[in-house]
Amino acid sequence: MAYLYLFATFFKIGLFSVGGGLATLPFLFALADSSDWLNREMIGNMLAIAQSLPGPIGANLSAYTGFNYASIPGGFVAVLGLTAPSIIVILIVARTLQAFKESAVVKSLFAGFRPAAAGLLSAAAFGAIMLSLWNTAAVVWYNSIRWKETLIFAALFFFIVKVKKHPVVYIISAAAVGVILKL
Repeated sequence: MAYLYLFATFFKIGLFSVGGGLATLPFLFALADSSDWLNREMIGNMLAIAQSLPGPIGANLSAYTGFNYASIPGGFVAVLGLTAPSIIVILIVARTLQAFKESAVVKSLFAGFRPAAAGLLSAAAFGAIMLSLWNTAAVVWYNSIRWKETLIFAALFFFIVKVKKHPVVYIISAAAVGVILKL
């Protein structure tokens, strides 16, 4: 029953997370809010791990979530549930798009998907920033900001925009700083 629940949950997430792996985050936040086996702090940790591993972020997030819920088979079932809608939709769209690729309705649909994807990705980015830099358990405002993490974020953001090294350099650097600062 646990596997069926995982498959159905991640099938729904995969069906509606337009925009890629990070677009799954709002759905995972909703899952965390409605379950007792997943919380927002875990999602922040999962996101850090998922982004530093090879492979699609959404699949990594679902595998990690499924593993936490139902061990190794749960990880496989969650990934299968997440990817199944994409496979089904791609097969259907590929068959029918050829006939309607010049249709104004089809062009309008794709034009509408772009802002939806941007909105989902923006919500995911905002959620990840809040998880990483904000401490919701703090009593006073100046303790709500995770100062060390905020400085690391600002420094990495600056270097990513200005220096433009390979992303692995930043991942390894951030991990090293996290170990040194005992975050």
